[in-house]
Amino acid sequence: MKALVLSSGGVDSTTCLGMAVEKYGKENVVTLSVSYGQKHIKEIEAAKNVSEYYGVEHLYLDLAKIFQYSDCSLLSHSDKEIPHESYVNQLAETEGNPVSTYVPFRNGLFLSSAASIALSKECDVIYYGAHSDDAAGNAYPDCSSAFNNAMGQAIYEGSGKKLKILAPFVEWTKKDVVKEGLRLKVPYELTWSCYEGGDTPCGACGTCIDRRKAFEENGVTDPALRKE
Repeated sequence: MKALVLSSGGVDSTTCLGMAVEKYGKENVVTLSVSYGQKHIKEIEAAKNVSEYYGVEHLYLDLAKIFQYSDCSLLSHSDKEIPHESYVNQLAETEGNPVSTYVPFRNGLFLSSAASIALSKECDVIYYGAHSDDAAGNAYPDCSSAFNNAMGQAIYEGSGKKLKILAPFVEWTKKDVVKEGLRLKVPYELTWSCYEGGDTPCGACGTCIDRRKAFEENGVTDPALRKE
């Protein structure tokens, strides 16, 4: 068995990588990082660093042109400010629509591209780090169980029933993800989650807030902050 892990360099995908290496061995794991035209490259650099830490092959794909028509606040061509508030507060303002940091159908595009590459690399499974906190309230609809099941069936059938996708955290909270990562001794000090591209995490965007809470709920200090 061989696995391809979609790696963003953040907490969730890096925990997926730790799980895949534990299950299949580093010689049977490949990572794929995708650029989507984001405002900084810190997460791509983090993905390279965690791949080097685990000693696995790291692949890179640029899909930025696909998102050139989107005004998502994460994208470099957008003049929208990245919200500095929790997802709960953001959803209250969007009246249940996806938040402004939702990149349109990003996971669908990532998984479709990853499927083609995974088949070419003779992989049997694709791991990705969607979790229930991101899907809650329709903040990121392409992180939901319904989306995962539909994409999983499409990729399985479209690959000639050779390839499956696995979202091990799709029913988990971020607290649960961090708990598993701590068990696996995942190198969280190498990861990057912040939507801003500063020298240090902003601490105020939705993903920074969720990350801080997840580590606090596990009774530990975020290693990425501890090193500063």
